[in-house]
Amino acid sequence: MTNIVYIAQSLDGYIAGPNGELDWLEQIDNPTHDDFGFTEFMSQVDALIMGRNTYEKVLSFGQWPYDKPVYVASSQLTEIPETLNGKAFIVNGSPHQMLSKLKAEGHSAFYIDGGALIQSFIREDLIDELIITTVPVILGEGIRLFGHSEKSVRLKLTSSGVLLNQLVKTHYVVER
Repeated sequence: MTNIVYIAQSLDGYIAGPNGELDWLEQIDNPTHDDFGFTEFMSQVDALIMGRNTYEKVLSFGQWPYDKPVYVASSQLTEIPETLNGKAFIVNGSPHQMLSKLKAEGHSAFYIDGGALIQSFIREDLIDELIITTVPVILGEGIRLFGHSEKSVRLKLTSSGVLLNQLVKTHYVVER
């Protein structure tokens, strides 16, 4: 089983503004409409496990962007909109419990998305890889990619590259 984080962060380590704002991502000059390898990445995962706040943010975009099953980690949600039947599902429990349920459904490679969810998977030593694109902006406050941790996590850099002469994309594997 593989659990991978693929996310953008500000130079000071935030994935969203204080109220979940992502407008700073729209300021990237991308004349070629490059997806920075996201399509290739998505071809390597079976499903997404997404935090509730991230799910609600994606819903606000108006168009559902995923063609893979999305499992929304939430103990508060009770239903998914009818328009997403067969596309999004609610899952709850600890990260270990969620993975056990989803593995039993035949999934083995997961895209983990959402600040608090990523942090909980890291705490339980369940992240295998991190692909992080750093955007040259300092937000000063907001939602951090990495929160407080009781222990350090050793990473091995597998690749790094500059995108559009402004972004730095790094790929790490967790060393165990």
